[in-house]
Amino acid sequence: MFLKEIKIDSIRKGEIKMFESIFENSIAGSLSYTTALICIVASCVLGGIISLVHMKTTKCSKNFAITIAVLPALVQIVIMMVNGNLGTSVAILGSFGLIRFRSMQGNSKEILSVFFAMAIGLAVGMGHIAFATFITIIISLLLLIYSKIKIGRDVENMRRLKVLIPENLNYVEVFDEVFTKYTKSNTLEKLKTTNMGSMYELNYIVELKSGINEKEFLDELRVRNGNLNILLARESDGEEQL
Repeated sequence: MFLKEIKIDSIRKGEIKMFESIFENSIAGSLSYTTALICIVASCVLGGIISLVHMKTTKCSKNFAITIAVLPALVQIVIMMVNGNLGTSVAILGSFGLIRFRSMQGNSKEILSVFFAMAIGLAVGMGHIAFATFITIIISLLLLIYSKIKIGRDVENMRRLKVLIPENLNYVEVFDEVFTKYTKSNTLEKLKTTNMGSMYELNYIVELKSGINEKEFLDELRVRNGNLNILLARESDGEEQL
């Protein structure tokens, strides 16, 4: 019983030690080249993992993938330079504020990845490399799992449809037959008059059936709206913003 308690106590101490900062044994205000190099390498490796996971779970540009890979290292360097200095902290906060207001808002997946990378950079900058690695693995696995689970709507077959019709045409039922033939679902999101009130502009969100011919779909719509303008656009992940 006594040996069992000692073993449990040693395991608990080992767990605590695993998540301790590597800076705790360093002299305050000093930073060795070895420690800095370890932190930078850890940030780059973890940033690369985050970038790969982001590319695996969503479409992104090469520039954004590189940004996510490098961001943890930059945040880690900033945190290490602050090192408890209040004045430097305020200056860094102002710099991040300027960067935020000069950048465009991304979609929800991009914002998540940016926060993920910054959190890991913050943890490594404070010396918690083991904890940062543990969190990176857990969050990455969650993202990969959720990307495989079908939750929410599938935007692959989702389209934004804009149709102009004459004012004397009954928009309530005019396209029902076409929608039944080519779409799984359709929602009239917005209706407005245009061209001095002589026309209606209908804005739909439609989910197309798999394997349908979009040209045939548009041709049948044109027959019913008098060959007026029709716009069919893909609804991409990039439009889903926070």
